[in-house]
Amino acid sequence: MKNIIKKYSFYTLLTVLILTVQKNYAINPNKYVTNSTTKGSFPIVSKGKIASILVSDNDFAGVLRVSGHLENDLYKVTQLHPNRLQNTNQETENVIIIGTLGHSAIIDQLVKEGKINATELTGKWEKFSTQIVENPTKNIKRALVIVGSDKRGTIYGMYDLSNQIGVSPWYFWADVPVKKQSELHVLPGIHTLGEPKVKYRGIFINDEAPALTGWVRENYGKFNAKFYDKVFELILRMKGNYLWPAMWSEKFYADDSQNGILADEYGIVMGTSHHEPLAKAHGEWNKAINGEWDFNKNPEGLKKFWTDGMQRMGTKETLVTIGMRGDGDEPMTEGTAIELLEKIVKTQREIISNVTQKPAEKTPQIWALYKEVQEYYDKGMQVPDDVTLLLCDDNWGNLRKLPELNAKPREGGFGIYYHFDYVGGPRSYKWINTNQIERTWEQMHLAYEHGANKVWIVNVGDIKPMEFPIEFFLDYAWNPEYWNTSNLQDYYVQWATTNFGVQNANAIAEILKMYSKYNSNRKPELLNPSTYSIIHYNEAENVVADYNKLAEKAQAINAKLSPEYKDAFYQLVLYPVLASANLNEMYVSAAKNNLYASQGRAATNQYADKVKTLFDKDAEFTAFYQNTMANGKWNHMMSQTHIGYTNWQDPKTNIIPQTNTISIPEKAEMGIAIEGSTKWWPNSTEVTVLPEFSTFSNSVSYIDIFNRGSKSFNFTISTKSNWIQISKRKGTIDQQERIIVKINWKIAPKGIQTSEIIISGAGKTIPVSIITNNILGNNAVGFVENNGYIVINAENFSSKSEPEDFKWEVVENLGKSSAGVISLPIQKGRVALTDNSPKLSYNVNFQKAGKVKVHLYFSPTINYSTREGFYYGLSFDNEKPTQINYSSEPNIFDYNGKVPKYWDKNVSDNIKVITTEFDIQEGNHTLNYFRIDEGLVLQKIIIETEKSNLKQSYLGPPQSLNIKN
Repeated sequence: MKNIIKKYSFYTLLTVLILTVQKNYAINPNKYVTNSTTKGSFPIVSKGKIASILVSDNDFAGVLRVSGHLENDLYKVTQLHPNRLQNTNQETENVIIIGTLGHSAIIDQLVKEGKINATELTGKWEKFSTQIVENPTKNIKRALVIVGSDKRGTIYGMYDLSNQIGVSPWYFWADVPVKKQSELHVLPGIHTLGEPKVKYRGIFINDEAPALTGWVRENYGKFNAKFYDKVFELILRMKGNYLWPAMWSEKFYADDSQNGILADEYGIVMGTSHHEPLAKAHGEWNKAINGEWDFNKNPEGLKKFWTDGMQRMGTKETLVTIGMRGDGDEPMTEGTAIELLEKIVKTQREIISNVTQKPAEKTPQIWALYKEVQEYYDKGMQVPDDVTLLLCDDNWGNLRKLPELNAKPREGGFGIYYHFDYVGGPRSYKWINTNQIERTWEQMHLAYEHGANKVWIVNVGDIKPMEFPIEFFLDYAWNPEYWNTSNLQDYYVQWATTNFGVQNANAIAEILKMYSKYNSNRKPELLNPSTYSIIHYNEAENVVADYNKLAEKAQAINAKLSPEYKDAFYQLVLYPVLASANLNEMYVSAAKNNLYASQGRAATNQYADKVKTLFDKDAEFTAFYQNTMANGKWNHMMSQTHIGYTNWQDPKTNIIPQTNTISIPEKAEMGIAIEGSTKWWPNSTEVTVLPEFSTFSNSVSYIDIFNRGSKSFNFTISTKSNWIQISKRKGTIDQQERIIVKINWKIAPKGIQTSEIIISGAGKTIPVSIITNNILGNNAVGFVENNGYIVINAENFSSKSEPEDFKWEVVENLGKSSAGVISLPIQKGRVALTDNSPKLSYNVNFQKAGKVKVHLYFSPTINYSTREGFYYGLSFDNEKPTQINYSSEPNIFDYNGKVPKYWDKNVSDNIKVITTEFDIQEGNHTLNYFRIDEGLVLQKIIIETEKSNLKQSYLGPPQSLNIKN
């Protein structure tokens, strides 16, 4: 401690401690602005006085513009207008001095006088520092100096201060209110975020009709500079720097000549999408004027078109897209025309060089290996080393290709094009947020570890409603080394705190976490009445109950919120939860209606009405969002259709699920239905048997007693077995009632027993058989077989082996179960499969010997490497492990033909299942899962025996009983 005190002053140490523990913000978890003064702090506002602002006139125009934003932010928070100083001659007590190193006379003078150390900023990319300087000039007593290494560095420094005083990046785009504060003090020390780890970080506004397009048309007339002013500001407040603009029918440079000028002023690096070469929007191509979009047939027309784009770009900071796809974002040719595309790229680079009057490599360029274009690269197409190779996901958040871990460095490096929104197969998804930040983290961490760190850009559709994952993506891009498995869940709380305050932050964080998880289980556009089972594992009921619990929690928070927070809460939390819960309940209600109609239940028509009510409620939620919330500010923004998809393309209008109505006779008639069957009794001639009860699962089952008439009837249930527990033994049935059946294992007979219960009503008597399996012995250890199968969530391993520097990491909330498990570090790459390899072990118990099928449930990761196979190992006990190829299927991305069905199923289900068979003996065993290749995400294990009674369902049965030593 003495050494520390010698090295640091007391107050510097205090600052370090404060910055270490106060973690309230997302991208910058260190809070350096407080509401009370401490020794050495700088008063931005105190006792009714606010610091002045001073910026050199010779600084960048964008810096001057954003300094005005900072002034406005200070006013929003404090209700005081900062005085804007013209120079340093005016005697002032406290001043916020803002400037860019080498572009600000004031800053350069402070450097010259030794009052600022420029060493840590000189030559840095987008770095800023914020620090207190005593007596910066003879007329200024104290200053808070925000200095940037370059234009964006200075802008980030200002927006970072705005964030610190409580202005959310979403103050406009999601109406997040600004909390009024009368005391704001900056702690002493040098506050900086350093340089970003990913150089270019941005978003792609895509698929902007009908939602964003309708909103823009109403508010701005077109996608002009007034609109993009809001977009540029949003990106910079989140410390992004890169944009692909709206492109379907929009033309960024042609629609408004001020668009490009304003982007350059702000310091936004512009690009064009993967199929729009040389800064020309595809919407600018007019076949009648320009000719065919075909380089073989019309090279001169294309060269002129691209030359015009480069000339218009001028000196504006741009990542120039090169390459070519077919007209309308389609494949350019059948097959892989490498020679043709190489010729096109060569021509494009000649145009770049001719227009810029400098070597082509001096202009940053990017080639997107999107869809079939990746095949060109895979088959050997060469591009110059200075071109950034933009690798892509499969449009569903699964990276298709990454640099090899031992790849030779490229001057242009590698980037990633990712998706939060998509139009295409197997279904378009663009209505609501369905993205888990855990999956985004896992895939982008994989990319970063493989060296894809030059460019990260994400397709965000209409911007809204992707607010939460957008900010995470850009936060993570700034510093991928900060967020990891140990603190990733904190992001939810920090984001909720930033936008809604501390009081409800934990509860809001849980809602954000769970609704995005539920929506990622099955994207809304893929839902239909048959998605979730209504007869097995209580699956559909549980899905509806889970969503509705979230909705209740969100509504309870909304009721407690101050009025100024309600608009933001509806947009960011309440609407996504209410609308998603409603949608799932509607589809489940339609499924029940269809089943009940087949059984003649009196409740059939009620469920048809319920579907109609829920369908109408969806429209009501949308209408409130667009017409009432925020006084109609966001009209059109939720106009995306999302109900009634039958193929990849969205329907023109929402289509209500098909329901049935039946004629119900007056006379009462009893029917019963049981768990696990669509049949009903006494109509069925099969014996009525509930699913087997077992001590291994302590299961619960149900019987539905229903009326097939309109008059009510009385029922009774009797049994001679006192160990059968029935939730209700008598009552009156108007339409239907669910009876819960349990077993009291303390008094149930040992072994396998068959008993029955008798249900009587409306003149009928129906026996229901009950089979119990009470043979649990003291020697069973681990997850115990029940009904012929074992279910294990991957994070519940019995033990793990982590040789050398290897680690098994549990990623909480990743995937469809409670967590996913990954092996780190990624950079270790492939390891040889031996008994001493990194492994997870799961203790299991089998009731009988025989063949078993081990199903491993993985996140639908794609083999992103050129090396052969994508491997892991499996074994039981001490047997030699078997090497298994996760990606044994043929090429999954033949975009010139039909996409293979298994990929369609994997991304639709958001899971990939690999099955391996073993012979096993009765008793206790250990299943071992070994790392070979990096990058696999294990979510769940299901082991089926030859006697398996595993039922078909979407999410599968619950986890098996785990008996520990």
